[in-house]
Amino acid sequence: MEVVSNTNKNVTNTVKKSPSPWVIARRKFMKNKLAMISLSVLVLILLTVIIGPMLSKQDIVRVNFMQLKQAPSAEHWLGTDTNGRDVFARLLAGGRTSLLIGFTCMFFVTVIGTIIGSIAGYNGGKMDQLLMRFTDFVLVFPFLIFVIVINTILSGKMSGPWPIIIVISILSWGGVARIVRSRILAEKENEYILAAKSIGTRPSKIIMKHLLPNVSSTIIVQATLILAVMIVAETGLSFLGFGVSTDTPSWGNMLSEARDSVVLRTYTWMWVPPAAAITLTILCINFIGEGLKDALNPKSNR
Repeated sequence: MEVVSNTNKNVTNTVKKSPSPWVIARRKFMKNKLAMISLSVLVLILLTVIIGPMLSKQDIVRVNFMQLKQAPSAEHWLGTDTNGRDVFARLLAGGRTSLLIGFTCMFFVTVIGTIIGSIAGYNGGKMDQLLMRFTDFVLVFPFLIFVIVINTILSGKMSGPWPIIIVISILSWGGVARIVRSRILAEKENEYILAAKSIGTRPSKIIMKHLLPNVSSTIIVQATLILAVMIVAETGLSFLGFGVSTDTPSWGNMLSEARDSVVLRTYTWMWVPPAAAITLTILCINFIGEGLKDALNPKSNR
């Protein structure tokens, strides 16, 4: 009996606890060299724009007619723009604005889309039909026209990037809502959800504690991809003159200098730095998103 008991103890001691899905996903993500390099570069960009005021003491607002369109020099590392303002200082300040818009819009779009998609998917029936028809209306609504109208109205009442944040967030959650709804519809048919319903668990508790944690991987990947889309949206709208007000520096506002053909051909230092910053940031975000997609996919062996 003692031999059998000791054997059982040895077997018990050799059994190791299997890692959780999140631990497995983290290990897979960290093995993705391209995703880790992209994450490091993105963190470096974030830190650089955050500490921007310490890196450059140049005035980013005051017009200096004595230094118009100066080429890069020791005083102005990336030259000056058509108003004599330091391009490097505006690049850092514009990065703070563009990334603030991107991350804030990503948060609001993800939250709104997740709430509407989970409610529609869980309840089904008339609630699902009503919310999905409203989602279809948001998806087919003319984005540019609505942005111009609402941004013009809000700009007179609010300053800074908040008007464009509100407008983009209101119009961009439809895709997330549809994706979350489809995942909730599939997930709610599982036995553990039926068991929770049978014992009288509140729908809100089922959604928050059972459904959303099991579809969170999809939401995380979508949020990462949305971040890149939001930055591109702000850049495009500001380039066209319908985004952030011109007195607030952003990468899109800096790119708008290139609308002048003379600046586009001759004064490349005015628009190449923001274009390079946008391109590098978007590439990093997309590579991180692809890395998360592979890491959170249990069938992926990459």
